[in-house]
Amino acid sequence: MISGSLVHPLRLAILVVGLVLSALTLSAAPARADLRVCNQSANPVSIALGYRADKGWQSEGWWVAPSTKCAVVYQGDLHSRYFYLYVADDIGGGAWDGSVFMCTRDESFTIFGVEDCLARGYERTGFFEVDTQNKPDWTLQLTDPANNDNAPDNGDAAPLEGDPGAPLDQGTDNGGGDAGGGGDTGGGDTTGLD
Repeated sequence: MISGSLVHPLRLAILVVGLVLSALTLSAAPARADLRVCNQSANPVSIALGYRADKGWQSEGWWVAPSTKCAVVYQGDLHSRYFYLYVADDIGGGAWDGSVFMCTRDESFTIFGVEDCLARGYERTGFFEVDTQNKPDWTLQLTDPANNDNAPDNGDAAPLEGDPGAPLDQGTDNGGGDAGGGGDTGGGDTTGLD
C-alpha cells in the first residue's frame, strides 16, 4: 500500500506530465493558412472562387459572408499566386466582378474548365484577379462599391491581368514565406486564362 503522503505528489506529477504533453501536441499542430474574404459592406454577399488546380482551371461557389463577417473560400496554404473571385451583393444586386471569365451556376458548384460555359449548361461570369504575392495566407476586405467601380476596396481598383502599373497589394498578408506555385495566366482567349 502506498502511503497517503506519497499519493498526492504522484498525482501532481502525472497531472503535470499530462499538461506538458498536451501543450506539446497543440503547439506542434501546423498553422492554418487560408484565403479569406471579409465583407465590410452593408449587405451579405455570395462569393465564387476560381483558380488553377492540379488538373486545370476550377471554379467553386457559393460561400456567403454576412455583413462584417469573413468567409474562408480556400482552406490551406495558397498553392498559387493568383486566385479569381466573383462577389455578388445578395440584397443590393451589385457585384465585384472582372474580365476573367469562368463558369458558374446559381446552386452550389464545383466546375472544372473555363471553356464553353454556356454550351455545358453553366453561366459565363467575369471574375477579378487577386494577387496574393505568393503568400501562404491572404485576406481580402470588401467594402461598399460606391465610387470604386465595383472593385474590392484596397485603396485602388482591383487590377486585372494586363493592367499596366497595377498595384500588387490587394489584401492583407497574414503570413510569410514563399508558398510557391505558378499562376501563369496569360491572355489570348476569351476567358483571359490559358
